[in-house]
Amino acid sequence: GDPKVPVLYKVERTRTGKSFSVRSVKAIQHGKPIFTCQVSFQLSQGSPVQHQFTMPAVPPPEELLTQEELIQKFLQNPNLAERYRKHLNKIQAEDVPIDIKPVNPPDICSLEPQEPKQLFWVRARGYIGETDMKVHCCVAAYISDYAFLGTALLPHRQYHIKFMVSLDHSMWFHAPFRADHWMLYECESPWAGGCRGLVQGRLWRRDGVLAVTCAQEGVLRVEQTPNQSKL
Repeated sequence: GDPKVPVLYKVERTRTGKSFSVRSVKAIQHGKPIFTCQVSFQLSQGSPVQHQFTMPAVPPPEELLTQEELIQKFLQNPNLAERYRKHLNKIQAEDVPIDIKPVNPPDICSLEPQEPKQLFWVRARGYIGETDMKVHCCVAAYISDYAFLGTALLPHRQYHIKFMVSLDHSMWFHAPFRADHWMLYECESPWAGGCRGLVQGRLWRRDGVLAVTCAQEGVLRVEQTPNQSKL
């Protein structure tokens, strides 16, 4: 999309039921669709059928470094190649409105393959407050896309990324949460192939409640010639 051009949203009332309603949304710029979305709404209902996975046991966010602090730590390495130093400086210069604390950050100076799983503590920067839950859902949608698809590339760190973009992104909201409070983002990639990768994610509240489940498929194109060492 073009941030300088207004977006026209066309909403279709796909279904309106007693408990569930569905709306189809098409975002249009320059007369062409740039985004399509299907949204399902439900009236709040109780049920004895209830369970969830168990939240991973990890250190609290107060004991971990932020992404910015980790990058600064890597930049202090005098043996870091200049091209990677420039790349890290570029990342650090980005104005990302999310606080991120990786639980097990990958070693940027190593190209060893890793298991396609990662954990982050995440929250929106600033104060949102006790507002409409839909606002927190919109912010969580933004947060959930950050570094999500990159999980599928962790076993293939020897390759240089040419192109990486989302094809589709699905979210299920299970329980109320605050997007400006720390949540644990658990990401994993069960499959990659054919220039595509599949990733799944869970956003946990600090009290262990599973708040959101996410899934995304994206395009992954890499250079066939492996990268050289970053040192």
